[in-house]
Amino acid sequence: MDQEIEDIQTQSEVQDEILLAALKLFVEKGYFNTSLIDIKDAAGIKTTATIYQHFKTKQMLAAQLHANILDSLNVSIDDIKRKNEKPSEQLRGIVDLLFKLTDEAPDVMQFLLIVNVNEFLPDAKPRHESTPFIKIIRIIEAGVKAGELRSITPQLGYAEFFGIIENILRLVLTGFFDRKADFYQSQAWLAAWNTIVKK
Repeated sequence: MDQEIEDIQTQSEVQDEILLAALKLFVEKGYFNTSLIDIKDAAGIKTTATIYQHFKTKQMLAAQLHANILDSLNVSIDDIKRKNEKPSEQLRGIVDLLFKLTDEAPDVMQFLLIVNVNEFLPDAKPRHESTPFIKIIRIIEAGVKAGELRSITPQLGYAEFFGIIENILRLVLTGFFDRKADFYQSQAWLAAWNTIVKK
């Protein structure tokens, strides 16, 4: 039984190493310029057969990576919503999270905001239709109903507010800005907040 648990843990660790290596390579080289051999080498595993034990194709690997990132963001948003009652506080928590991830996990944020996932995952929902982003739109809707935000359709509120946030994060990730995301966070928040706050 202990050996079985150990084998499962080892398999899970190998799968995580493959996913992390693929993430880095997809962001640096692009999906189509990354081979399974590249992923094997970056993950430090002996053969591509090990990758096939976990993922039948490179596309399935990318789909799992995409799903993992969205699932993790979804869990984080749920956590933020649990800890903060007001929609404004929830939005602030999400912005804090996105800026923190940009500085601490830039590959994840590049995959989320810059990489055109639909080029290699044509069946993937557009980002604004994925569960975490639908939750953000609902927070904006709740903010309008609570009177914190001006009377605006939730989709337009999302576009105005997160258009500013996402654009600043993209500019940090692509090197247009020469400082870490944290440096721009308070200014970005104020600019974005002023587009939707009820005055």
